Amino acid sequence: MPVSIYDIARAAGVSPSTVSRALEDHPRIGAETRKRIQELAREMDYVPSTVARSLTARKTWTIGMVLPTISDPFMGRVVEGVEQAAIEAGFNVFISTSQNDRQRELAAVEMFQKRRVDGIIVMASHLFDGSPHPSYHSRVPVVSINEQNPGEGMLFVAIDDRSGARVAVEHLLALGHRRIGYVGVPDRPQSNQYRLKGYQDALQAANKTIDPTLVITIAGTIDHDRIGEASLEPLLAGEATAVFCYNDATAIGLLTACARRGLAVPEQLSIIGFDDIDMAAYTFPPLTTVRQPRFELGQRAMRMILALLEGQKPASQIVPVELIVRQTTASLLPERVWK
Repeated sequence: MPVSIYDIARAAGVSPSTVSRALEDHPRIGAETRKRIQELAREMDYVPSTVARSLTARKTWTIGMVLPTISDPFMGRVVEGVEQAAIEAGFNVFISTSQNDRQRELAAVEMFQKRRVDGIIVMASHLFDGSPHPSYHSRVPVVSINEQNPGEGMLFVAIDDRSGARVAVEHLLALGHRRIGYVGVPDRPQSNQYRLKGYQDALQAANKTIDPTLVITIAGTIDHDRIGEASLEPLLAGEATAVFCYNDATAIGLLTACARRGLAVPEQLSIIGFDDIDMAAYTFPPLTTVRQPRFELGQRAMRMILALLEGQKPASQIVPVELIVRQTTASLLPERVWK
């Protein structure tokens, strides 16, 4: 049978309430008594009951986290950031995936609420692609990551997609490129729209014509690397000399297609991604990209949940991004200038 606080109380010759307070470092229990009871608990292999703790504190010490997928390499560091902040505060994190499906995401959120989690973190939500769902007027705090319009009353932590995209395209313009493509994705409608707007902002500010034939979105797949691969021929047909990709996975797919076709990067086509996933530094050549502080996004979201649980009123946060220049972008060669 598991050791209980009653067993420790009998062994120590004190009341169960004294044991409970001693194990929680309550200041009303003397230091010597606390030390003796805590040592006795270790010797008896006492494991605290999370159920009893939850009933006492009216908390389950759990956080639910909904991800669109676990196959996206972007997600891992975000989860690590959430978990570190959660563990430091004594919480556990449960993860569910929606597979980029709106109904599955909604079901995951409702399941977490039924499980009485203390808070929910939603990553790259699809629930607000259309109209907000009333379940997000939740009994528990909900924080969204990288969703800047998540609905009334919901807090978010997000990067500035539009600004990051603009910085990426400005980098290509500074290198002399004028025929700059954009490769988007169909399964991230909000962030894709923001990044497309940033691409357009940079071109308009430089008084460059926005050519719709250079804005590429491949329908029929949500595999971002395949989207990147499939974008090469339309980009070449549009006489692009450089391209800004929605994310690193898309950019890596495009790099793969260039290698198969014998197209030199960056000499014949400059490529820039977005995210700075771990693999980006190890592609050939290493990928120029816009870095999202993934770990920090997770930490901030979890700390926002903790603040809400303590009755505070934190504000939503926009986190800046950073351009990371590697070797897939270079100055436009004279022979590549399209007339």
